Amino acid sequence: MQELTGRVAVVTGAASGIGRALAQRLGEEGMKLVLADVEEAALAQASNRFAQGGLEVLAVRTDVAKAEAVQTLADRAFDRFGAVHVLCNNAGVGSSGGVPLWKHSLKEWEWVLGVNLWGVIHGIRAFVPRMIEQGTPGHIVNTASVAGLLDGGGIYGVTKHGVVSLTGSLYRQLAAAQSELGVSVLCPGLVDTNIWDAARNRPEHLAPDGPLSERAAARAAQQHDQMRAMLASGYDPAEVASAVVDGMRARRFYIVPAQPAIKQEVKRRMQRIVDEENPPTSQTQGRSS
Repeated sequence: MQELTGRVAVVTGAASGIGRALAQRLGEEGMKLVLADVEEAALAQASNRFAQGGLEVLAVRTDVAKAEAVQTLADRAFDRFGAVHVLCNNAGVGSSGGVPLWKHSLKEWEWVLGVNLWGVIHGIRAFVPRMIEQGTPGHIVNTASVAGLLDGGGIYGVTKHGVVSLTGSLYRQLAAAQSELGVSVLCPGLVDTNIWDAARNRPEHLAPDGPLSERAAARAAQQHDQMRAMLASGYDPAEVASAVVDGMRARRFYIVPAQPAIKQEVKRRMQRIVDEENPPTSQTQGRSS
């Protein structure tokens, strides 16, 4: 998709991190913005900031884990602007990778899968049929992670592998339908965001069952601090947003703004798969945003 000026972009998870940077970058390209986020105060702040910069903005508080909420987002976007040309299914949350899968509660699975994977599914179902009917050039960007290209990653990795697979199917099916919609999967590496603080927006009905033991709480706090330090050393979200715009214009499916060492690990994993080698059992792989 080459021409962005005057077109309409929808960005979920738009109040912070990569989502806010995407909205900023697309706004700089002259696009009208529909911003969605579950964090109402942060969403209002981002919306006001963009509006004060002269951008045309519609902000809609949205819990992407709920199909009806995403449908409402789509209805409001089309009612306001009449069309949607760029859809960024970007909202995401982190999950502790230090807890064995068999020890995670069902609430943890439901929360992380609901946002990271079902949020993308809901976005596709609510927007893509109408975007196809428009008959105009457009683009869909689904945010995964390099965790979706590597072994491990716990529940978070499960969701990101799902997004990569889902987006690949969408790409093939739209091409078979001769649609003018391009599709990309965004797989960033380390990015300086607050995704590992996402529990602040965790729904009350999915809150953890009871307090952690003192030892478990200390371990969780240590892991959180380690993740925050790693992410703080990562790319600025604006760099990722620029890579997305460049990727859309090139109709590139894989957009992977990841550190060289992490890309090398992706290559090693792909070679292990071809050679039918077992994955490594030590935690030596680079972590992602």
